[in-house]
Amino acid sequence: MMFDRMGTLSEKELNRLHSATIEILGDVGIAFREPEALKIFKKHGVKVDGDKVFLSEGEITKALDTVPAQFTIAARNPEKSVVIGGDNPVFTPGYGPVFMITETGDMRRAVMEDYNNLCKLVQTSKYIDVNGCLMVDPSDVSPESVHLAMLFSNIVLCDKPFLGSTASRLAARESIEMAGIGWGGLSNIKDKPVMISVITPISPLQYSSEQAGALIEYSRNGQVILIGLLMMAGSTGPVTLSGLMALQNAETLAAVVLAQLVNAGVPVIYGGTSSITDMKTGSLSIGAPEMSMIQHMQVQIAKFYGIPCRGSGGISDAHFPDMQAGIESTLALSTTIRSGADFILHACGILSSYLAMSYEKFIIDEELCGMLLKMIKPVDISDESIDLATIKEVGIGGEYLTHARTFERCRTEFFIPDLMNRQNYENWSRSGKKKLDEVAADSLSRRLAAYEKPKIDPDIEQELSQYVADRKNKSSEKAT
Repeated sequence: MMFDRMGTLSEKELNRLHSATIEILGDVGIAFREPEALKIFKKHGVKVDGDKVFLSEGEITKALDTVPAQFTIAARNPEKSVVIGGDNPVFTPGYGPVFMITETGDMRRAVMEDYNNLCKLVQTSKYIDVNGCLMVDPSDVSPESVHLAMLFSNIVLCDKPFLGSTASRLAARESIEMAGIGWGGLSNIKDKPVMISVITPISPLQYSSEQAGALIEYSRNGQVILIGLLMMAGSTGPVTLSGLMALQNAETLAAVVLAQLVNAGVPVIYGGTSSITDMKTGSLSIGAPEMSMIQHMQVQIAKFYGIPCRGSGGISDAHFPDMQAGIESTLALSTTIRSGADFILHACGILSSYLAMSYEKFIIDEELCGMLLKMIKPVDISDESIDLATIKEVGIGGEYLTHARTFERCRTEFFIPDLMNRQNYENWSRSGKKKLDEVAADSLSRRLAAYEKPKIDPDIEQELSQYVADRKNKSSEKAT
């Protein structure tokens, strides 16, 4: 029998959280500031009072029944398509930082070159499965068109699946149109997921017009909805973790219902990145142990409902890829993966409580992802793997280092790190006494130098480029 000291929610506790959620949605309700969302709820007989929506248990259960437990996200390169809800977690880089932390520990505003470099790192990564969106927020591109520039880079510089923009309803629509160009027509992506949208409520219990509108656009076109709320216990959410879980669940399930009313069967990923308010500073802490406790519980709640779950990744409050960053990132990432999360957002690069991205930490976190994938891989316990014949042959006092069996498996049996030091002190000293962030900086240079742009039909690239130019011109005309 498996033994795990992290608390597993009992069926009674899960049902108690579910009942509290139903009471919140039935008695308090949840506000949707988007008129079309309210029309959709009314059309399906849901109780609406002003901009407040009140959901019954039956309406929630009906919606949950149509959420797929597993689905595929198609990549531009079919070999890189991924399954969400399978046996292995799917990794995606950080999301939302405004700043970059430099190799020397200085903070600067992110620019478009940073975004393009991150796309190149995703393309060349052994472990990152899905490209991001808003991996950083470039300051040198107009806010009205920056999502277009990022989406162009997502499609052209990388051939893995990607995240679409939810900056506004228009940004969502443009994301879908650009994906349609990339796949040779909108009809080719209708109800065929090629990207994920991160829909974020305003806690407590509100969805803005922009986020509800984006959810409707993506749902209508069959693209994946990730409900990525960030509730802060003690400020935007209850101070107790159990109260936070009930309220977070209410916000999530309300979005699940809307998505399924728009398009029954549209894929949804459950799970935010809620954490605590640091009571000394009043700010968000994502390196807190409570963050991992919340993640552990939300995976169990998602599995209780039978839908795929998002987990948070290598995240930290630290401002440099130092020991604090390593401790906090490992705690968060290992907990969410071992808990059974299907999709890992913020898998690599995040510092400064989501405010900053670091190239060096991106590369270090990648290796952490690889190590954790190795840890969760089942050990083969079979007659062939035990290999009693070799054990008997070597016998008492023999050695296995030069045995043919060792030669046969020496490059595949163990995890082989790219960054972690396994040299003795003398060799490490002779090679420059480089710390892990310095090793990662060297790796960054090699990765970017070796990057090769993936193949793309020149006509599609030209059409995407023209689309971006046309939309930018329209934005400029409106501004004047």
